[in-house]
Amino acid sequence: MYIKQISIFLENKSGQLAEAADFLKKNNIDLRALSIADTAEFGILRIIVDAPETTLSLLKDAGYACTVTDMLAVQIKDAPGGLADAVCVLAENGISVEYSYSFPTLNPETALLIFRVEDNAAAEAALKKAGFCVLGQEILSK
Repeated sequence: MYIKQISIFLENKSGQLAEAADFLKKNNIDLRALSIADTAEFGILRIIVDAPETTLSLLKDAGYACTVTDMLAVQIKDAPGGLADAVCVLAENGISVEYSYSFPTLNPETALLIFRVEDNAAAEAALKKAGFCVLGQEILSK
C-alpha cells in the first residue's frame, strides 16, 4: 500500500521553481505535500498530489523531466517522539531511510510521514507489525 510521489527535475537557476509552481497552479493541481532538494546543477521538486497519473501526464506533455516513486505514508502521533517511534522500528529491522518528509492531517493528533526506503514491502510489514497504520493513495482524494 503506497502513495505516488512525482519528482520533477528542474535546472538550478532563478525562476525555475516559480515556473513549475505556476504550471501546477494553472493546471489546477492540488499539492498535498512537497519537498525540495538541490545540487549545484539541478533541483528536485518532489510532490504528493491527489491525481498522480494525470499530473505526470500533464508535466511530461509540457516537457518536464519527471519520475514517479512509490512511497510509504505512515500515520504517526503528532507529538514529540512520533518520528523516533517510526524510524526506530525501521532501524531495528535493518531498513535504511533514504529520505523522508511529513505533513499534518486534518486530525490534530496525527501526522503523516512520507518515507523513501530501500525495501517498501519489508518496511510496511515491520511498521504494521509494530502497530503503525500504513496508508495508500486513497487518503489523498477529496
